[in-house]
Amino acid sequence: MDTDFLFNSFPKLETKRLVLRQENLEDAEAVFAIFSDPKVTQFHNLHTFIEIEEALGIIQRRAKRFKIGCGIRWGIIHKQDHKLIGSCGFIWDKQACSAEIGYELASNYWRQGIMTEALQTILQFGFEDIGLQFVVAQVMLNNIASKKLLEKLGFQSQGVLKQHDFWKGQYHDLEQFMLTKDNAIALHL
Repeated sequence: MDTDFLFNSFPKLETKRLVLRQENLEDAEAVFAIFSDPKVTQFHNLHTFIEIEEALGIIQRRAKRFKIGCGIRWGIIHKQDHKLIGSCGFIWDKQACSAEIGYELASNYWRQGIMTEALQTILQFGFEDIGLQFVVAQVMLNNIASKKLLEKLGFQSQGVLKQHDFWKGQYHDLEQFMLTKDNAIALHL
């Protein structure tokens, strides 16, 4: 896994409609707006935000994770209105040359192909530039939109992990999806 260059500076990525860049403290209001929406946090392992400090905290945790080499999380900027509308990224398992992918998007941008565009870009970056061998995602069973997104990107279900995680006061079954580098190349991601 070739991450040496990655940790020297944060890689900025660009698509037709999006700029993917590191979030900063000036993004706190936009991050707060996203995570204060119960539709966004419904399937997330955190509570709906009620204070701006929660947004500052998540931005700082993501920056620290990048700085210590545990992962990367891009803020998704919509070129049309220059707004931060979500994020996506990886948490590494360097030993296995793999990563877990995570993402969220402001609800008023759902069903426009934005997350598909963002994830295709970071997956390509992960496989081609970083050398990942596979990427996994874990999704709550009733998060149908996320499952469809992953399947559209070529991820395949690996089955259900019973009582796998605990948040919001209860255990959750999660369906695990995987995309291998070979499958990604075959799909021309």
